[in-house]
Order: sequence, then structure tokens, then C-alpha cells
Amino acid sequence: MDFDGLSVDQAPPISAPIRFFVTAPLFAVLAGILILFSDVAVLSSRFSTHTIAITHALSVGFLSFVMFGALLQMLPVLAGVRISKVDLVAKSSYAFMLVGTLSMIFGLWFDISKLILLSSLLLGSGFLILIISMLIALKGVVNVTASVRAIITGLIFALLITLMGMHLLSSYGIGKFSDLHLLFANIHSVWAVFGFAGVLIIGVAFHVLPMFYVAPRFKKFCKQKVVWLVTSGLLLWLFLNIFIESYSTIGKIWVALFFWAFSTTVYLKLNARRRKVSDITVWYWRSASIFMTLGTFAWAINDFFDEKYIVIVSILIGGGFILSIMSGMLYKIVPFLVWFHLNAKGYMSIPTMNDMISKKLAKAQFFLFILSLIGFIVSFFIPNILPLFAVTFIISMAILEYNIVIPILIYAKIIKTKPDFDMSMFEMKVEK
Repeated sequence: MDFDGLSVDQAPPISAPIRFFVTAPLFAVLAGILILFSDVAVLSSRFSTHTIAITHALSVGFLSFVMFGALLQMLPVLAGVRISKVDLVAKSSYAFMLVGTLSMIFGLWFDISKLILLSSLLLGSGFLILIISMLIALKGVVNVTASVRAIITGLIFALLITLMGMHLLSSYGIGKFSDLHLLFANIHSVWAVFGFAGVLIIGVAFHVLPMFYVAPRFKKFCKQKVVWLVTSGLLLWLFLNIFIESYSTIGKIWVALFFWAFSTTVYLKLNARRRKVSDITVWYWRSASIFMTLGTFAWAINDFFDEKYIVIVSILIGGGFILSIMSGMLYKIVPFLVWFHLNAKGYMSIPTMNDMISKKLAKAQFFLFILSLIGFIVSFFIPNILPLFAVTFIISMAILEYNIVIPILIYAKIIKTKPDFDMSMFEMKVEK
């Protein structure tokens, strides 16, 4: 691995990101259970409350928990900035997001207005605490790299979609919808997928692929221009949606083109990596590239079919691209954090990162996950088979949860023993 550019002395306590990572797959399991007991006909509508509940169990409960958990670790390490009172920020935001996400899911599912309104307040608070704390920390960054610029851009989109999300949830809570409700919902979903998740993934890939996989570094044009081009495409799409809706497909094609180019670049760089040993995370990145290529194409042309296939687009991009990369990141980041923090405390007799997770179980989880996504797409045309693939998805996410808990248990066991090396001699003494 190439750890060039890492600022290890700024890293937060391991508990800060880990609590987010451990919780994320449980929300995916919950989403699978909700799919299992859903009416297939209802799920074909993107605006049904059951569909919204399931979508947000995955987008907020899984994706956001993984992303913000990763950012808590990556901001100090990659950007060299310290989040003020990071432990308090992590604990408070986690509590708000956990209760808020559960309130939203069950409030929408059972049409309980008080729970929906509570979720708007709690989720908004949780997201805003994290986003604002991170943006404040990033004001002090010295070396603004391509990854840092992408993270800042993604967090700005996150701030905007959080405010829109609070408004949309409040509308469901009070049962009153403005004339712009559908427009807000559309902007919220597109900016969440491409502006927040998509841009963050691009920024993280700039550093993660060379670091973890010893893949060729991204070219200067890609690092300097792609995030700006995606952002301009999203703003163009917004402008056309508001003022010339019939031409909004142009904005879609613009955004889709650069995400397709990014996906292709990732696939090629993984093929050209110097460390040819393949693991489950490489499979996830490759499958994500394929799903994103298919998904962006489907999204760009979906307007010509009156958005009839928007559910398939959501599965390809949300599940196939974003969920795949988040799952792959968990397999890399959690063992890395365990190794990193134990090593920093002076423990030398610890398992390697590759030995912390069963390769057979990881492969089984991956194949069940891919099978589930393909099954969900086929179920759009053959609804009766949906429960079967809901079960495979539940099993897949349960295995993922088990796989990331094992390294944490290893950490908990080793940390109770005496370190092999006393690191206290290297601690700087501060004169009072």
C-alpha cells in the first residue's frame, strides 16, 4: 500500500467512525425486510411512502452512515485538519441520525405524522452537526488537493439536500404539499445521488485507488476538472428543470457522460494496478463501474419513456454503484482502522488486514448482493419473484454485518492485552 500524504497524528478515536460502520448494514437488513413484506405494485411508484421509506433506509441508513463515518476518519488523515470536539460531534450526530432515521422509516411506513415530524428535526440536526463541523474544519486546510475539493463540494451538496429533505419530510408530517413539492423531491434525489454521494466517491477514489490498490494515479485533468464539470452539469440540469423542462435531458446527458467516463477510468486503472492480487473490494469497484455505466445510460434516456423505468435506474445507480462501493469500502476501511489504531498503540502481534475477514464469507456476501440487484431488476417485470431476492439481499447484508464486526472484536480482544512496544516514550511533553 501507498500511505503517502497521510497525516496519522490527526486521526480521531476509532469509536468515532466505527459506530457508524457497524450500524449501516443493519439498516440495509431492515430495508430488505420491508421489501419482503411490501406490495410489489406499490413499490413501482417512486413517490409512495413505502418506497420512500425503503429508499431512505438504504440512502440515509446505510449510505450516509458509511459516508459520514468514512469522512470522520478521512478528513483528519487526508486533509490534515482536526474536527473540533470530534468525539462529541460523532456521538451526538450518530444519536440524532439513528433515532431520526428509524422515526422516518416507521413514520412513513405506518403514516404516523408525529414520527415523521420528529424525524425531520432529528435527521436535520444530525446531518447539520456533521456537515457544518466538517466544513468549519476544512476552512483551515493547508494543502487543498483534488480529494479535498471534492469533499468540500460534496458537503455543500449535502447541506442543500439536508435542508430540502427537512422541508419534504415536514410536508409529509403535516400533510400539506406545495406546488413545487415534486420539483424539490426530484432535485433532492438527483443531487443526493450525483452531487453528494457521486462527487464524494470521485474524490475518495483519487486517493483510495492508488493507496489501497497501488493503481496508477489519476491524470491532472481528471483531478482538476471532473468534479467541476459534474457540478456544472447538475446546475445546468436544475436550470433547465425550472425554466425549460423539455430540455432537461441535456443536463442529464452532461452529468451521465462524466460519471460514465469516471466509471470507465476506474475500471481501467484497476486493470493496470501494480499489485495484481485481487480481493473482494476490487470486485466491488469493478461491478460498481459496470452498474454505473448502465445506470447513467438508463437515467439519461428514461425521460423518453416518461420515467417508467426510474426504479430500474435507482437499482443500477443507487444499489449497483453507490451501495457496491460503500460495501467495498467497509471491507477495506474497518480492517485498516483496526490495524492502524492497534499499531499506533504499540501492538505488533496483530492479524494482517487480509486475515481479519473470511475471504469465503466475503465472496458469498458479494455474490448474494449482486444476485439480489439483478433479481430486483428482473422483479420489475416479474413481480412474483421479488420476495426471493429480498431474502437473498437480507442474507447478504447480514453477512456483511458479521464480516465487519469480526475485526472490531479482534480489536476489543487485543486492546485488553499489554502492547508489544511502549509508545508513551514518543509522546511529546507539553511544558506548563
